[in-house]
Amino acid sequence: MIGALFALPFVALVVQAFADIWRAPALLPQEFGLRAWDAVVRSSGAIEALINSVVVAVVVTGMALALAWPAARVLGERRLRHPGPVFVLLAMPILVPPFAIGTGLTQWFIRLGLTDTLIGLVLAHLTVVLPYAVLVLLSGFGPAVRELEDMARASGLSPRQRLMWVTLPGLRPALAVSAFLCFLVSWSQYGLSLAVGAGRATLPIVLLPFVRSDPQIAALLSLLFIAPALAALFVTVRVGRSPL
Repeated sequence: MIGALFALPFVALVVQAFADIWRAPALLPQEFGLRAWDAVVRSSGAIEALINSVVVAVVVTGMALALAWPAARVLGERRLRHPGPVFVLLAMPILVPPFAIGTGLTQWFIRLGLTDTLIGLVLAHLTVVLPYAVLVLLSGFGPAVRELEDMARASGLSPRQRLMWVTLPGLRPALAVSAFLCFLVSWSQYGLSLAVGAGRATLPIVLLPFVRSDPQIAALLSLLFIAPALAALFVTVRVGRSPL
């Protein structure tokens, strides 16, 4: 029953995406067709926005995990006497509205020539994604992982072997969840992308204007928006449940 309630909005999107004519108060469309699909396929802007979103989200996820790893390891292994200020600093980009962050970054990005570029979007998204990566990975680094690494070191394993055979398998669930969250936060950014890279459109920027002007195209773009997130969720569940 609960699954059906979650599925209903997606069913409505699928129907709307094929509804060339759907006038109220009719419960079903009067005419089905592929008008929205033809418009999206022929529109270079929508395809480019989809590619931009995928590239930015994937690059941001990889960079966030790489940068969060050493920070999370230090914070996880050291028991701080006053952890409150550290977590407040980490949470600041999360608490501030993304558009406000983007507005502040725009002034610097204009001077650096980074506005309306993929690099600018990656750096801007990284400011809000990185805290999520650190906080999630922090839960993976703890005494258990440290003890396993000490045992592996005592057994004569090299640093690379300890990383591949002990650390990564021990952190697999935390890494999977962190990667999924990083991808999702970057993928869904609207305000930050609009402020920093409006000239380099992403899918949320292209999608929003159609919500009022053309619901059929909005529904199709919404399906395109949901698909990578569902794929990322599927990969996260598979990786997180894989045997060590």
